[in-house]
Amino acid sequence: MLSTEDEIKRRRTFAIISHPDAGKTTITEKILYLGGVIQEAGEVKGKSGTKAATSDWMKLEQERGVSITSSAMQFDYNGLRVNLLDTPGHKDFGEDTYRTLIAADSAAMLIDAAKGVEAQTRKLYEVCRLRKMPIMTFANKMDREGKSPLDLIDDVENTLGMSCYPVTWPIGMGDRFKGVYHRLEKNVYEYTRGVEEPRVYPVDSYKDPRIKEGVDEDVYTNFIEEMELLEGVLEEFNVDRYLSGDLSPMTFGSAKFNWGVDHFLKLFAKHAPMPVVRGIKDSSIDPLSKDFTGFVFKIQANMDKKHRDRIAFVRVCSGRFERGMKVKHVRLGRDIRLSYASQFLAQERDTVDTAYAGDIVGINDTGLFQIGDAITTGKPIEFNDIPRFSPEHFGKVTIKNALKKKQLEKGIQQLVEEGAIQVFFDPNVGIQDPVLGAVGELQFDVLMYRLKDEYGLEARFEKLPFTVARWLKNKDGSAYQKQLEGNVQIFHDRASHPVILIEREWSLKWIEERNSDVVLRISS
Repeated sequence: MLSTEDEIKRRRTFAIISHPDAGKTTITEKILYLGGVIQEAGEVKGKSGTKAATSDWMKLEQERGVSITSSAMQFDYNGLRVNLLDTPGHKDFGEDTYRTLIAADSAAMLIDAAKGVEAQTRKLYEVCRLRKMPIMTFANKMDREGKSPLDLIDDVENTLGMSCYPVTWPIGMGDRFKGVYHRLEKNVYEYTRGVEEPRVYPVDSYKDPRIKEGVDEDVYTNFIEEMELLEGVLEEFNVDRYLSGDLSPMTFGSAKFNWGVDHFLKLFAKHAPMPVVRGIKDSSIDPLSKDFTGFVFKIQANMDKKHRDRIAFVRVCSGRFERGMKVKHVRLGRDIRLSYASQFLAQERDTVDTAYAGDIVGINDTGLFQIGDAITTGKPIEFNDIPRFSPEHFGKVTIKNALKKKQLEKGIQQLVEEGAIQVFFDPNVGIQDPVLGAVGELQFDVLMYRLKDEYGLEARFEKLPFTVARWLKNKDGSAYQKQLEGNVQIFHDRASHPVILIEREWSLKWIEERNSDVVLRISS
């Protein structure tokens, strides 16, 4: 039996970031397949008649073929215990992705070989860069025509300002994609459409004449020219630069055909960091500390809608978790017992008795937890804030059947607690008639779908003209309690912080000119 320290050292926790349609859910399936978790990888196509992806557990995800929620999955690989955090790629669900990245120690960046670095990838990379998070890059869809490998590297380096180190190099592209040359192993992996397992053979170098066999002359010539250029300018792979977030090991392949995913996974197993030191206010937490600590980064309601359950996802940051242990809930200032805990493969759950720093644990929650809450067996701690994004879309939900008004209020309350949708109310009226705000408009589609699917409510959504929310603060950071000049209506958020909702951003300057003592902030 391994010691607590050894268990922690074999943990690896990472998230996958990409632009929508780059193949993120497909590569997640292939990683789970290679990790022995599933026996059949289901490529996502998004319509009925195709197998739904394991990581997309919500019914709406399976119908639309897009990831809407973050999924936490765990598997063993090469002696490691890997926690894989699959995140939504669509920009409308970026806030959920942001919080999930806070829980990860490293990231895999997936780029479409035909499109290079796209807008959402750039935004998510910035989150990783601020934390100096190590990133590995996988250039996907090499089975299709796209940018040249050198152009892809230039795109990553110029757009993101991060150096790349190609560990594998493609031989051809699209219909003439023959495989990859593994620069560190000195092996060639030859792929055939319809065949998952490659033909592997060792070579002396990229100049080995065996590579030329069965390859079009212009493809081979191009491969040699690119390799000569690479070998002339690249230094040896530097692990420290990778761990500091300055250098990204890069591999090429096709998640659809499961080509090259194994190279990425082996590289990850060899170099990805164990659980990292976590920053808290005025100090830090060593993952090898004997005290258990963790923070809530996600709340999910109705994973089992028959039982109206609510799960708080906790990233274990140090020490050892034991089911039934008593911990201090720092925000509430009281002790609680963690009697029911699970680990997940998407919606499927197993009761967990022990977990270690780096693991993700789902705690059955009766309403005690909020996103960002800290729990510990040691002295009270406060993790650095997980900022909320300022909503840009607003609306109200109504229902014709007055007898179901209370049921609607309860459903909205439970779904709002997940953090994707924010609630605002007129303090003179009360919480019973709230304005809802979201970063992305698709969040409202998800809300209305879930109200019907999970609560049986035929509700109606009314879009409101607001586009900007700003929290009112005094110059010392405390809540602004006075009425604003200019007849501007003040709402409150769930924590009763004052906030204004306005239709046009240019109105902010007008408000500030008439209220010189107020500070308008984009988050609470």
